[in-house]
Amino acid sequence: MPLPASRKEGVWNPSRLPLPRPAANTMNRTGFHHGRCDSRRADERRQAVLRLIALDAEDLSVISTNLQDAVVRLVDLAFFPAQHRFALLASRFDWVAAERGQQERCRAGLHFDNVVRVASTGFDRSNREGVLNLLSIAFLEGEAPAGTIELVFSGGAAIRLEVECVDAQMRDLGPRWAAAHKPGHAIDDAPAGH
Repeated sequence: MPLPASRKEGVWNPSRLPLPRPAANTMNRTGFHHGRCDSRRADERRQAVLRLIALDAEDLSVISTNLQDAVVRLVDLAFFPAQHRFALLASRFDWVAAERGQQERCRAGLHFDNVVRVASTGFDRSNREGVLNLLSIAFLEGEAPAGTIELVFSGGAAIRLEVECVDAQMRDLGPRWAAAHKPGHAIDDAPAGH
């Protein structure tokens, strides 16, 4: 089910989404779903798909936290000037599943609406085979509600989006797979200035 294109269509409400229908053999004669295992599996399916919307800097920090250490191929970055939209696909590490001892990744789509201009630094945009590791997403307020959204990647790469306002949506796409390891970052112990 596609996500609303902008907040002009109203606030996105995940409770309005249709729930998966149980298989026919899990219904009793009265038509009620029965069995604890079946309802537990349905809950797991609903929890596995993460859908987030950001309309301010605080909301955007939640998306940033869930996309930390996502791997983004340069070929999966796109700016659509006519629609004022910037979009990307990423393989995100599921930090919530990691707290339960599972190391998983899944594809996730992220798009920003009301984008006026896009600038990038620290990577060769012509290298379509390049890969970036997303570290954070932040909103730097300008003349309210406008500002700049900055996507910071490892190795000094960054993408800056000039926006009329914060309007972003993220959604998990497709199946999950086991991650080889949990992402980590080395801490530089050298004193500042050395």
